[in-house]
Amino acid sequence: MRLFVAFDLPREVRNALATLGQRLKPECRAARWVRPESMHVTLKFLGETDPQQVPAIRAALAPIRSAEPVAMDFRVLGFFPNEFKPRVLWCGVQATPNLAALAAAVEQALEPLGFARETRTFSPHLTLARLELGDALENLARAADALKSYDFGAARESEFHLFESVLKPSGAQYSKLAAFPFVQ
Repeated sequence: MRLFVAFDLPREVRNALATLGQRLKPECRAARWVRPESMHVTLKFLGETDPQQVPAIRAALAPIRSAEPVAMDFRVLGFFPNEFKPRVLWCGVQATPNLAALAAAVEQALEPLGFARETRTFSPHLTLARLELGDALENLARAADALKSYDFGAARESEFHLFESVLKPSGAQYSKLAAFPFVQ
């Protein structure tokens, strides 16, 4: 099974991002847009995992705590790796410092179970679309640039989730396997 640990999003944020997607889709029809119901803020991608490890993963994540909820603002659009060779259109997540601390705690909790630590710096974001090199991306880049500082909403989260991702021809389908309240 394919697993990841993430925050879910409030309906208001999903709706704002769905509206953005409808606005930007005509600018790059070849882009693979993420469905709003599939958007999430990833804390840790586990990848293909033996189902027998799920109880140990749950046990490792259950004791993670923070003194307060994570507050997140969803704004700023950008591209990975950059706007000159874009592969991913993303929405930025500006959060309280405990978001990075929580991601680090998840990494630390899962490392003894054989899940390697991420080598890249934690960079919270929402993936909006995946792009292919060679697509007509100039119009999309121009339209996204005009919305760079747009505010898509906010969230205040006090629990994260273990998700399963099932890859289907229509796109990945996610289901929550467990919820982890983390506020002390």
